[in-house]
Amino acid sequence: MVFSHDLREFILRARVLKLYRQGLRTARKAPVDGRDELRHMMREEMEKNRKCNDRQKIRFLLSEGIERLKRLDEMLDMQGH
Repeated sequence: MVFSHDLREFILRARVLKLYRQGLRTARKAPVDGRDELRHMMREEMEKNRKCNDRQKIRFLLSEGIERLKRLDEMLDMQGH
């Protein structure tokens, strides 16, 4: 079914964009002198995988990104940012 296939891609894309937005919000907690570099690294990661069409790889990258973002958020919270 074509509709189901398109819907899955739409949902997966929405999850990727949500992760990116969460990353940008988390970057606001970083010290001022490191925010731009952090945003730049996030953008590079997204651009590097932009052309990926393998759903399984995208899911893997999403789960890896979520874990990395959680660790970053915890680290920034421990530092008091």
